[in-house]
Amino acid sequence: MIPVFGPPPGRHPYRQRHGAYALLIRDGSALVTFQLAPDCEFQLPGGGIDPGESAIAALHREVYEETGWTIGTPRRLGTYRRYCFMPDYDFWAEKICSVWLARPIRRLGPPSEKGHEAHWVPLDRLEGILADPGSRAFARALLKQIRDR
Repeated sequence: MIPVFGPPPGRHPYRQRHGAYALLIRDGSALVTFQLAPDCEFQLPGGGIDPGESAIAALHREVYEETGWTIGTPRRLGTYRRYCFMPDYDFWAEKICSVWLARPIRRLGPPSEKGHEAHWVPLDRLEGILADPGSRAFARALLKQIRDR
């Protein structure tokens, strides 16, 4: 069973939306994106998987668009479900979010997606700044693994 985070679904028609999101760890910090609209919030870089696109291809594309960085060695950590309104698309979504651990390799430039900024955050602050409860849960679990090593 896939864990569900956030408020339960309401009385809306929901569209299923698959997405791929990355925990990007390097040198004791995490690379995250700060989205300026519709709400200012820190997020794991990632987003929707386009029709015909693989999760890995979407992960590489979304991380580049939202951070300007290339990534390597992605490893799938798991999946969670989240119900929310997506104002950019004007619909309610049942988001199926796959979370991947990957290594930031190289910065090619600024984020190409409007309204996004790339930020390096110390690992001990990561869980506390992420807006999405599913992202926070995966960050918490990964940081526990890192500490327990």
